[in-house]
This record gives sequence, structure tokens and C-alpha cells, in this order.
Amino acid sequence: MFIDTHCHLTDNYVSGDLTDVISRATAAGVGMMICPTADPNDIPGAIHIAETHQNIFATIGIHPEYAGIDATQFLTDDVLTNPRVIGIGEIGLDYHERDDNRPDQIKLFEQQLMLAKKYNLPVAIHTRDAESDTAAILTGDVCGVMHCFTSSWDLAKLMLDRGFYFSASGILTFKNAGEIRETFAKIPIDRIVIETDSPYCAPVPYRGKTCEPAYVVETARVLADVKGLQLQDLETILCENTIKLYPKCHAVL
Repeated sequence: MFIDTHCHLTDNYVSGDLTDVISRATAAGVGMMICPTADPNDIPGAIHIAETHQNIFATIGIHPEYAGIDATQFLTDDVLTNPRVIGIGEIGLDYHERDDNRPDQIKLFEQQLMLAKKYNLPVAIHTRDAESDTAAILTGDVCGVMHCFTSSWDLAKLMLDRGFYFSASGILTFKNAGEIRETFAKIPIDRIVIETDSPYCAPVPYRGKTCEPAYVVETARVLADVKGLQLQDLETILCENTIKLYPKCHAVL
């Protein structure tokens, strides 16, 4: 089976309800989904989805666009010890849309990293136009995944040395994404997972449409070609990698 390691199932983006989304994913061979949060108000919904669907888990985190809030108000002990919560994410830095609040973004990021250490949870990292600060903060005392990775090979090399995984999204399939494909060609296969980042980044041939977990298979096809692997072999490797990244989700396999 394929695993969509990052799909925002709390978003109101599909034609139909969550049951339809899951059915289409299952029909496409996607047997497990991991639902992250970005907006702290989505945390209860993500946990509810994970608790009511055996093949869905949650990562709980607060996106840098919410810099200035206190993460501990939302990432409580009850939340982070929930057996369906397998990581903290998505968290990180984003200077693309706004960089005048860098200190607040860094404070929120570091606060959540401290919680990841305390609860021994992997992290899902969002970084955009913030490579230098991201690398300076992620010194190797936490593990996790560089979500929807589109940054430089230089950052990839550094984070490989620090034990991180790298998630390929639908962007990998875009015609103008040659540099990203080159980067993933260099990343060791045992450090790669895949995602849709639904409802964003729909892969070819669905580019421009609302993305959903069923489409992760299209990214896998391109990744298999990039790595010179048969799709079935890649499927097995990606499952193994995901379990290593998120040990708490082993129960459904």
C-alpha cells in the first residue's frame, strides 16, 4: 500500500465528505494517511479523524503563519500523549509570505521543537525561503521529515547528516521541477517518503485541481522513475521508511 504522509483532511476542500476521500484513496491503493495541522483550531478535528479511522493518524503542530501564539496552550499533554498522534507538525519557518516577524516565528518553532524532545516525537518541518535559519535551529537533537521538500541540495545534505527524511509531493511531477527531481535522485532511497499536501500541489495529471490523498500514487510513479525502481518495489520501501519515521503508526501494517 501507499501512505500519504501529509494530507490536510480537516480542510473543507473536497466534493463530498471525508468518507468519499477515503474511499477514493483506498481504491487508488493508498492504505494509510497522516493528517497534520497548521491552524491550532484544527487540532481537535484532526484528532477526531484519527481516532475514528483506523488507517489515519495525526501530527499536531502550528504553522509559522500563526507566530505570536503560545503553542503550549494547544499542544497539551493530553494531545501529545494521544496514541493516534504520531508526531509534531507541521512546524517551521516561512519567510516567503512574511519575514517581518522572524523572531516570533523562531520562538514558535523552537517552542514546538522543545515539546518534540520532551515527548520523543518526530517533527514535520515546513521551510520556505528560510534555509539558513532552519538549518541553524535544527541541529540534530530532534528527528523528523522535511515536508514537501523543494529546497536546495545543500540543505538536503545537511539534514541527511542530521538524520532527517525528505517528503516528495506532487511538485516533483511538475514540468519545471527538474532541479527538485535531481535532488531526489541524490537523496538515499531509505530517507524518502511521499505526500500530497492536500488540498495543495496536485500532481500531474491533476495539476490545477484540488488535491486529495488518492493522487499520491502519481507522485510515486514519477519518484520510481527518478530512482530507477519498479513501482511495486518503491511502494514497499516507502512503507518501511514511513514506519521508521513515525514508529507509532506501525499498528495498522
